[in-house]
Amino acid sequence: MTSPTVTEEERQTAPASVRRTLRDRIQQFLAFASLIVIFGFFSIVSPNFFNYGNVTNILFSTVVIGLLALGTTFVIITGGIDLSIGTGMALCAVISGVLIVNTGLPLPIGVLGAILFGGLLGLVNGLNVAVLGLPPFIATLAMMLVAQGLALVVSNSTPIYFDQTPGYIDLSIGSLVPGANFPNAVLIFAVVAVLAGVLLNKTVLGRYTYSIGSNEEATALSGIDVRRWKILIYTLAGLFTGLAGVMISARLGSAQPATGMGYELQAIAAVVIGGTSLSGGKGSIVGTVIGALIISVLNNGLQIMSIPQEWQNVILGCVILLAVYADMARKRAR
Repeated sequence: MTSPTVTEEERQTAPASVRRTLRDRIQQFLAFASLIVIFGFFSIVSPNFFNYGNVTNILFSTVVIGLLALGTTFVIITGGIDLSIGTGMALCAVISGVLIVNTGLPLPIGVLGAILFGGLLGLVNGLNVAVLGLPPFIATLAMMLVAQGLALVVSNSTPIYFDQTPGYIDLSIGSLVPGANFPNAVLIFAVVAVLAGVLLNKTVLGRYTYSIGSNEEATALSGIDVRRWKILIYTLAGLFTGLAGVMISARLGSAQPATGMGYELQAIAAVVIGGTSLSGGKGSIVGTVIGALIISVLNNGLQIMSIPQEWQNVILGCVILLAVYADMARKRAR
């Protein structure tokens, strides 16, 4: 038997692949190290920061932004963007209120309906981007405005309260462990993050997500239906948006139609801080979770230190700039 020959191109590609994997691991380590440094800083400067109650609050505040960021990770890895997740979340929260409170549907059906409605929003985004060929920025910006308006129209511009459905509120602030005071929302986020990691790293969907972001034209030439997979990816992101809508309305005990604006920016920031490249082809769920935690720790620590909200925004903006600059520096070093 003759041994298979290895071409010069293959010999060069293998070390390059190893170097890219190593750089990705280093990026995740640096993001995690940054989280530890920020956490340690606030623990030193504020005696009220490092305690069980506050750490639980940090995890709790990470849930909504984290869920939005998980879905956005898939979209950004393809080289796209989704600006509609914030107002889409508010619309899904209103839909859950309409189904459960106004219509009187059973709790599981109402929750499922809100999540699937988020998937419908993502499906429309996917069709606009993949079939109509609209730039993702424009397509999702339009959906952001549509969702914002529909949330006000469907709710008659008034909040929908879940006072008569305590089981819905328990989805977020309830605790499966008696006496532990550990919110169910954190457990749900952890489970969903694991599922997202499996989807991105262990399935065909994940492989095609990276492939489309790395070289969409080559992916299409290899026989892959890029349009279909893009639609599926945006739909998946919409399902995460729907779940975020359920979690935020359960946390507040009401569906607030005017909420949502600004959440998309924090979610995208979490994805970028976590090492996902805005040009596509690179990213991880672990990095996104770390990025969401960094934002939550920053917000919580600055609030404990009584830093004004406007300065909190300035600091967060500087962190985003640093993360984007680091991404550009990595690409130049390749």
